[in-house]
Amino acid sequence: MKIASQLAEDRFPLMGRPLDMEWSRGGHARQSGTVSELWAHTLTWADVNPAQHPFEMDDDTAEKLASLVAPLLPNADVAREDRWRSLDPVTEFLAGRYGRWACGWNWSVGEGDVDGGVVEVWCCSSDSVTTPDATAPLVVEALQEWRGWLEELAERFAALAPPDSTPVSSADLWYWERACTRLVTVVADRTQAESGWYGHCMQVLRWFLAYNGIDEGQAEEIVKNAVGGRFGSWITPDVPVVDAVSSRFARGVGGIR
Repeated sequence: MKIASQLAEDRFPLMGRPLDMEWSRGGHARQSGTVSELWAHTLTWADVNPAQHPFEMDDDTAEKLASLVAPLLPNADVAREDRWRSLDPVTEFLAGRYGRWACGWNWSVGEGDVDGGVVEVWCCSSDSVTTPDATAPLVVEALQEWRGWLEELAERFAALAPPDSTPVSSADLWYWERACTRLVTVVADRTQAESGWYGHCMQVLRWFLAYNGIDEGQAEEIVKNAVGGRFGSWITPDVPVVDAVSSRFARGVGGIR
């Protein structure tokens, strides 16, 4: 067992870190100790920006990828017993091949492998892992669904951003309020507002700010002040709540100097 473990760490170096997953009372997944580089919640806009990470997948490429993924998959019993670690080799392989954005391939809706995501074709390791031949194409399909979401977000960001010639701090607050409202609405819809959905919602808002040139520290503070404590698991936010969050979000961006 020790030899096998060492071989796995040599082949997949990102696995050599603590992965003790805990759950908050609100259903939000978190890790004690070092945050995993494979954890989709840690992805930044630089990690996922489709313009910076080209990706194409035709039928032949998908079939080839599935053949490479299949040997990395655990058997169904291991997947049920060790939900998160059992898929680390797959995630590490995809991230190494395509970039860290691929870490979100199994960020499924609700309480799956990662809490509160948008991927529907993949449920969780304990339910989705069967035989390698059946599971590997499902992994590829889930990766494509996640990539499609990132590309959709990039298009939305471009449509919602202030005019190119307008400095962030002097743009009409209406642009930021509108963007927040629409992004919160679409994330709530895609995640079905299930367990921990607000984690990805806040991440998407940070990504939008990064898309517009706002640094990560400022983006984190703006989103935290706007959203903090106002969204909950299994609760689709009503209009007054979204309006209040969007107003605070816009004022936060407007306050940048």
